[in-house]
Amino acid sequence: MFKARPKQQEIITYTNGKMGVSAVPGSGKTSTLSYLAAKMVATVDLKEGQEILIVTLVKSAVGNFSQAMSRYLKAEFNLLPGFGYRVRTLHGLANDIVRERPGLVGLANDFRVIDEREADDMLSDAVESWVRANPSAADDYLNEEHFANAYTRSNHWPDTVKSMAMNFIRQAKDMQLTEAQIHDRLDRFGLSLPLAAMCLNIYEQYERGLRYRGAVDFQDLIRLALKVLEIDSHYLARLRERWPYILEDEAQDSSLLQEQILRKLVGDKGNWVRVGDPNQAIFETFTTANPRYLRDFLTEKGVQARTLPNSGRSTTSIIDLANHMISWSLEHPIPEIRARQPLSEPFIEPTPPDDPQGNPPDTELSVQLRGEKYTPDEERTVIIQSLKKWLSENPDKTVAVLLPINSSGANMVQALRKAGIDYVENLRSTTGTRAVVGALAFLLDYLLDPKSSPALANTYRVWRRDDRGDEEAERGIANIVTELRKIPNIEDFLWPRTSDWLDDKVSSAEQPDLYAHLLNFRAQVRRWLAAADLPIDQLILTAAGDLFTLESEVATAYAVALYLRRFAELHPEARLPEYAEELRAIAQGKRNFSGVGDDDEAFDPDSHKGVVTVTTMHKAKGLEWDRVYLMSVNNYDYPSADQFDSFIGEKWFIRDQMNLDAEALSQLKSLANGTDYIEGKATRDARIDYASERLRLLYVGITRARRELIITWNSGRKGDQVEARPLAALRGWWEQQHAQPS
Repeated sequence: MFKARPKQQEIITYTNGKMGVSAVPGSGKTSTLSYLAAKMVATVDLKEGQEILIVTLVKSAVGNFSQAMSRYLKAEFNLLPGFGYRVRTLHGLANDIVRERPGLVGLANDFRVIDEREADDMLSDAVESWVRANPSAADDYLNEEHFANAYTRSNHWPDTVKSMAMNFIRQAKDMQLTEAQIHDRLDRFGLSLPLAAMCLNIYEQYERGLRYRGAVDFQDLIRLALKVLEIDSHYLARLRERWPYILEDEAQDSSLLQEQILRKLVGDKGNWVRVGDPNQAIFETFTTANPRYLRDFLTEKGVQARTLPNSGRSTTSIIDLANHMISWSLEHPIPEIRARQPLSEPFIEPTPPDDPQGNPPDTELSVQLRGEKYTPDEERTVIIQSLKKWLSENPDKTVAVLLPINSSGANMVQALRKAGIDYVENLRSTTGTRAVVGALAFLLDYLLDPKSSPALANTYRVWRRDDRGDEEAERGIANIVTELRKIPNIEDFLWPRTSDWLDDKVSSAEQPDLYAHLLNFRAQVRRWLAAADLPIDQLILTAAGDLFTLESEVATAYAVALYLRRFAELHPEARLPEYAEELRAIAQGKRNFSGVGDDDEAFDPDSHKGVVTVTTMHKAKGLEWDRVYLMSVNNYDYPSADQFDSFIGEKWFIRDQMNLDAEALSQLKSLANGTDYIEGKATRDARIDYASERLRLLYVGITRARRELIITWNSGRKGDQVEARPLAALRGWWEQQHAQPS
């Protein structure tokens, strides 16, 4: 039974109108919203065909929300689940809208949505083509030290162009600017905007690829859904009738287009509940989301503003630390960051004394803020030693090591493996079912056309999938893929006779590791080719044994094998082309397949007691553990826009420390708004935005801990990083609060 706290009671008594809820970490916001949704299904007089619409951020949240509603509907309202409501991600909702009216926005009835991997491949091809056609484009941006560096020009520069173009295209679509509109504005602008021109050229090629495929990407779905609603007022009216109430979870991660879609569906006098925590908005750097949309909504006229301040997740010491971080940020020593208000009230409050989820008891070990300067290796060693002792004493509890980036997590995993400590990874976003199915589809594509150099290159990417997320490894993968694509005769690599491509390209004496690596790949491809005549389920299982290591991936591959065996029984004429097409359909979401999970798989820390979870801060959002280690809290991973700080977006080979992603977006906004572009201003603004978001990320990390929190920092690879300013401030305050009286 759902026992509501007083503040939760204010939410579940909602009846109509607009309501905004600011919820602190661990306050039970999703439980509260799912109970409210179940209560409304049970009590609102819905007409035939009407539904309560619930919109959330990721697919795993859809499943969690649906399960919670099912429990409440059955246990508390004695109703059969599945009727009177619809739970969707924003992308799923947009897909529903566009699918009903594709012709309005120039799409065929059978249009398809490409996944992120296919979109990335298309973008890579467009960037590679542009860089090859414009070899001198880097001249204006490389610094003196790297101007003549061939490796920088052939590797780092293309990566930079790709990052620029990806963000430019994403922002252009969020601003509803087509490539033709940007082209027209660029012609009329009158001043040179070279980064915008560069990204526009790639945007045009990317869009040609989409049109050729009869496809749209995820960003298009949102843009086109809004366009459909703007064009067809009668259709909009029917949707408003269908969904008289809209409940939105994780509203802090809403973008402008997403908010506009929901505003259209709600109308001026509609019913809309938005729940989120602006202090946990940590995806602004990677998306067009912005917490200001929820903050502005909370202060909007006619909106009932509510808070969920009580949290039973953490000890009071951890709560005090998180609250002080909010207070410190409101008085941040950098005025520009202070003006952004990266963190704001409400403060976290412990649960009332009679609450069923009471806060864990405090101990002197609840908070440990380590001020020692470590090298990265020393920091890992200290954490390993601490984990060994703690795990032996707490086999029934959960523990996580949270890191700022995937590559740091990969290094930690290697250290845990070497130390013989059991661990579970929750690092990569590519471990979902679609990624597994997509990897198998790429392999079948190659077996279909074994003389194709591009198909062999894609197969190599699949073979190296475990190394994704490691920036250095990904550069190596990209280099090898580029060379494999150029092989004129595949037999010279796989079955050399008079000429061996591998011997010609790589010296076994000068590069023995790379030579052995490619020799291993050659043997692997030969093995797959030999297995191509096996029954399809055996072929899939053979490939899975070579490609996948995580239990979830192996289980998914086994489900794929069973699925294709049944498909073969139903279609005895099917061969590799039909199997590959079926896998592509599954990967694109066109087939119902019980093995297909979410792009963001639900991870349950309580299923891994006595085992170390290694994950990033971003992947940890929404999760909690008994003990949490936050590593690498230095001024590179958590900068504060101090003069001595360095920023991940400012590449070491670019002149004047410019952030070219930010500068390209600034040029786009100048085109859109008709304003002047000032070089360097966007880079300075990006520093403030990034520092603000990293403060929120640190806050998220702190609030993942139930009982114990340990924070450390390291001096970086070059030994020149220092303790992050917010950590130093928290440590100083904590030591002052807990100083022994003299």
